[in-house]
Formats: sequence, C-alpha cells, structure tokens
Amino acid sequence: MGTWRPESVSTRLQRIAELARQRPKKVLTTLAHHIDEVFLREAYRRTRKDGAVGVDGETARAYAEGLEAKLQDLLGRLKTGTYYAPPVRRVHIPKGDGSKTRPIGIPTFEDKVLQRGVAMVLEAVYEQDFHDFSYGFRPSRSAHQALQGLWENVMSMGGGWVLDVDIKAFFDTIDHGHLRSFLDQRVRDGVLRRSIDKWLKAGVLEAGAVSHPDQGTPQGGVISPLLANIYLHEVLDEWFVQEVRPRLKGRGCVVRYADDFVIVLEVESDAHRVLQALHGRMNRFGLTLHPEKTRLVDFRHPSSHVGEGKPGTFDLLGFTHFWGRSRTGKWVVRRKTAASRLRRTIKRIGEWCRINRHLHVAQQHQHLTQALRGHDAYYGITGNWRALTDLRNLTERLWRKWLDRRSRKARMSWERFKQLLLRLPLPAARVVHSVLGRQLQLGSGHAANP
Repeated sequence: MGTWRPESVSTRLQRIAELARQRPKKVLTTLAHHIDEVFLREAYRRTRKDGAVGVDGETARAYAEGLEAKLQDLLGRLKTGTYYAPPVRRVHIPKGDGSKTRPIGIPTFEDKVLQRGVAMVLEAVYEQDFHDFSYGFRPSRSAHQALQGLWENVMSMGGGWVLDVDIKAFFDTIDHGHLRSFLDQRVRDGVLRRSIDKWLKAGVLEAGAVSHPDQGTPQGGVISPLLANIYLHEVLDEWFVQEVRPRLKGRGCVVRYADDFVIVLEVESDAHRVLQALHGRMNRFGLTLHPEKTRLVDFRHPSSHVGEGKPGTFDLLGFTHFWGRSRTGKWVVRRKTAASRLRRTIKRIGEWCRINRHLHVAQQHQHLTQALRGHDAYYGITGNWRALTDLRNLTERLWRKWLDRRSRKARMSWERFKQLLLRLPLPAARVVHSVLGRQLQLGSGHAANP
C-alpha cells in the first residue's frame, strides 16, 4: 500500500480547502479522487479505537489484523459503488437527570473509518463556508470558545433579549430531501454523494429488528455531526446572516454549538419578531421548536430593571448564565454549573460509591479524584467556584455515607472520615478556564458576532 505520509493527506485537504475558498457558492463535482489508500490509512488513524462495536461485533483490534488489505478492499468498494452500509446498532444512554434517554447509533468499525474519510473531505469544503459563530463538532473549536463568544457578545451589547431555543429531537427529524438539496448546492461528487445516501438509508438495528427511518441521522455516527452542521448552516446560520440581521432595529447575534444555540437581540421588538419567524423557518424544513423549552428571556442589564424585578437567566452548554457583580462591583455576565448538570453529576457519583463501596479505600479515592478533576476540566471556569466546592462537599458526604454502610462493626463516623481525608484528600476545586486570561489574550476584546 505505498508509504504512509500523513503530511500528504494534510496537503490534499489544504488543496480542497483552497479550492472551496476560491469558489464560494460554487458546486464541486470532483473530490473523491483525493481518497486513496494513504488517505484511508489516515482516516483509520483518526478513528477512535475504544468505541463500542457495531452490528458485526468486530473490534478495532480485530480490524487491525491485515489492515492494509482491508483498507485496499474498502477503497475498491467505495470507488466502484459496491460498498454496503450496514445498519447502525442503536443503544440508549441516560439524558439529563436520568429520567429520559438519548438514542445513540453505533456503526461498524469499518463504517466509521469510511465515514471519517468522507467527513475529512467534506469538512475541508464546508469549513470555508461555516460562520464563526458555529462552534460544535468543528476542528480547533470547543464549547468553551462558544461560551466565551457568547460572553463577549452579551457584554458588548450590554445585555438584551435572549431566545433560548430547543429543537425537538433534532437529529431524529433531519429531512433527507432537504439535506440532499443543501448538499447539491456545494458537493455533487458522485462517489461521495452515493456513500452519504447509503448511510442515510442504512437502517437502525434495535431490539433485534431493523427499521429504515426516512428522516434523521443517528447520533453517534462519525459523519452525522457534520451533516447536522450543514443542515443548520443553511436553515439557521445563513438565514440569520442574510435575512434576519439586515432587518434588525438593533444589534443581534447567534451562538451555536451543534443544535444547541441562543439568539441574543438588543431590541425587544426584534426578539418577538425573530422568535415568530424562527418557528416558521424551522417548520419549513421539518424541524420543531420544543414548546416548553423554547422561551424568550429578558436578559437586559440590571440597570434596566430598576423597579421591574431581576433579569432572567438561561442555560447553554451546561452552564446557567446570569447577571452578577464582579469583584470590583461591576455588573457582568456570570456562569455557574446548571442545576440539572450538577444533580446528574452528584447522582452518578452516589451510584458509583454505592456499587463500589466494597473496593479498597485507596481505589475509591483514585476514582473520585479522577471524577472531580474531569468535572473541573469542563466546569472549572471563572466565577463558578461555589458550584465546584459544593460538588466537593457533596462528594465527601456521599463517600462517607457509603463507607459507613460497608460494615456494621466498622462504622465511618465523621471524625474517622476526617482522619481519612487527611491521609487521602480529595482534590481542591480548580479553575481551568480563566476569563481573565482570555481577556488578557484578546486585549480590549471585540464581539465575535456583532
């Protein structure tokens, strides 16, 4: 299979990106020739090896045996159109506080590799088209960048009216016809489009039966996030930039991470008009706004609420956003762990302590330490200290509770537990993402999406 040179794949992707950049809004018809054995080898390298197995039960380790021949055969089936897209295996994982579940589709490992390869090509094209206020499932972009972009915009506008939007079952209701028409506007390469069509029609295996939904892309598929981004790029992002923003009386912005997004508007009348228009826009493309979770929040600066009560709050990406005082006494937008996320974390820790209370105390300490540090890696932001320390206190209480129930003879009193913490202390709360550091890096700072 030739010498594997990752840099050669990078060069090809750069060439695709440059072509797309030079031809904005133009249809690209010849892209699949960039995918060869070397390209698939790189797609294999980028594919997670520790994921769950698909319907064929084949693990990444098993697929690695005779890898070169398998990738060569996969390439031949891709180019000749004989590749068969197997159904995805659907499982359900807890959602939110655990009372509901979210369906996740698990492709076979080989399917993941091919999806990764096709996604790499499409990504090189669409990264030239996507707007800066779109953050989810894009290279070198993160949820914390989305949060920072939102913070900068709201502070720049001095607050406003927030459309807190929730699309009902977004991944399950993406219309295949509209998705194909959106792809037609940019990519019409026959090999790539044929593969995408096969994935859309592949079907879902659940409870021993295969179904073939005529809409939606299974969450969990490698290419699904990119297809979802393309869909909302056309339905929401382009619509806001081309049609909504020019008609606003005041300023406005969108901050979107995949299907989680908010729209912030400076003028109340703009907010009501955009909310009404948004319902129609989503319905036109087969999407529905959740009637209970979609709302208009008065998030104006507190100085605008004299005698009218306090500004509202809203959640995005696991954080509750609210107005609060800084250390210098100024009003600023602050963030804290959303109550639902905190409850979910506490419940998970309590369940783990209950089930694993028989383990050696050092092993339990190691797991809880990793869990708290992992929590801080995401929720450790400036201004969220209280929620981080609350989690420590609750974790200590849960740990002591279940250690106390290990044996009637060796009870874990608080005094004894305090001695244990002196020997095996849980890690202190840590701010990983500093707003101050970000501000110093940006200088004066500018709104990312004015």
